[in-house]
Amino acid sequence: MQKKEKIEGIDQVRILVDTFYGKVKSDPLLAPIFEERIKGEWDKHLDKMYRFWQTILLEEHTYYGSPFTPHASLPVNEEHFERWLELFKATIREQFDGEKAKEAIWRAEKMALMFQAKLNYYRKNEIYPLK
Repeated sequence: MQKKEKIEGIDQVRILVDTFYGKVKSDPLLAPIFEERIKGEWDKHLDKMYRFWQTILLEEHTYYGSPFTPHASLPVNEEHFERWLELFKATIREQFDGEKAKEAIWRAEKMALMFQAKLNYYRKNEIYPLK
């Protein structure tokens, strides 16, 4: 059994992001959506995700931007968020333990709920302010 690490620095954040997105790239539900948006520029996306999670988990402010905006026009629904969370949680549980691992799962759950609520609001009210 592989020894699990604590998320303590950028090296662990990179492992988290790389492992998670490796799963996303091969997932039949999520891969087509990501490929359509990223258009093969995975290095650029992964770098942004390293900075995002470094900011969130390590409190080292390296990400600037609005994480919701790039997702506002994606053709996603609850099923996609559930799968995203399933893969994210599996990645955390396979690779990491400790307080930051728990926090990562908690933050991912909250982010998924918030994104879904915003998307549902915009769609229900036919408001598309972020196009």
